[in-house]
Amino acid sequence: MLKKCLTIAGSDSSGGAGIQADLKTFSALGVYGMSCICALTAQNTLGVNMVENVSLAMIRAQLMAIYEDIVPDAVKTGMLSCRETVETVADFLEKNNRASLVVDPVMVATTGARLLDEEAVISYKERLIPLATLVTPNIPEAEVLSGLSIGSEEDMKQAAGKILALGPKAVLIKGGHKVHDATDFLYDGETFHVFRGEKIDTENTHGTGCTLSSALAAYMAQGYSTARAAALAKKYLTGAIRKAAVEKVGHGHGPVSHFWFYGNDWGKMK
Repeated sequence: MLKKCLTIAGSDSSGGAGIQADLKTFSALGVYGMSCICALTAQNTLGVNMVENVSLAMIRAQLMAIYEDIVPDAVKTGMLSCRETVETVADFLEKNNRASLVVDPVMVATTGARLLDEEAVISYKERLIPLATLVTPNIPEAEVLSGLSIGSEEDMKQAAGKILALGPKAVLIKGGHKVHDATDFLYDGETFHVFRGEKIDTENTHGTGCTLSSALAAYMAQGYSTARAAALAKKYLTGAIRKAAVEKVGHGHGPVSHFWFYGNDWGKMK
C-alpha cells in the first residue's frame, strides 16, 4: 500500500531546501508527499532575500484539508518561523495526528545566527517537541535546546539526554556541523545508537537537514524502526551529498542531489 507523508515547513524558491527538498525526498524514497506551507522565502544558493509568513488561518486550512481526505502515515516539521506558527501547528497535531512525527527544529543557521526569537524556542520546547516521535537538531540547535555547549561526542550524548527530557520519544543529534566528521547520535532513553559518517569535502550542502528529516519520515511511514530509519536516511543523504559534490547547481552553496541513485535499483539501499 502506498504510504503518505506530510511536510509542514517553509518554501524555498530555489528548490534546494524546505518544502521542495522534502517533496523531492518523499518521491525519491517511494512515498506520496503532501505539504502545508507555513512561510514563503525568496532565496537561492547565495542567500535568503525575503521571508513572508503564511497566515495562521491558511496554515490551519491546509492541515484540515489534508487530514479530512488523505491521512498521513508520517509527518515532518521544518521551518516554523514564529511562535504563533509553532503553536498553531502544535495545537493541530496534538488534536489530530496519530502518525510518527519528525520535528526538525530549524532555529539556528549554519553560521550560528539565531533564526527564531526566545518565545518561539520556548513554544518548540513546550508545545511541539513533546509531540515528536523523533527530534533532529544539529549541534547549534542542540545547544539551544539543551543549554549545553557541545564540543565532543560525550557532550552530544549529554545534550541528547537533556532534550529527551522535553518529552520526545527519541533524539537524533546530527554531527555534520563538527569540523572533522559527520557522526550522529540517536538516543531513545535506553540506547545510544551511533551512526558514523564521512565528512565529504563540498560546499553543496544546502537542504541537508530538510532532506534528512524528510527521509526519516519516509522510512518511518514504511514501518521501519526509528534506529533503522536513521541508518537508511543517513545512507540516502550521504549519497545525495556525494553526488552534489560533482554536480553543482547555482553559484553558492548548492543543493544536494535528491535523485542521486536514479536509474539504479534504490531498493538495494535497504
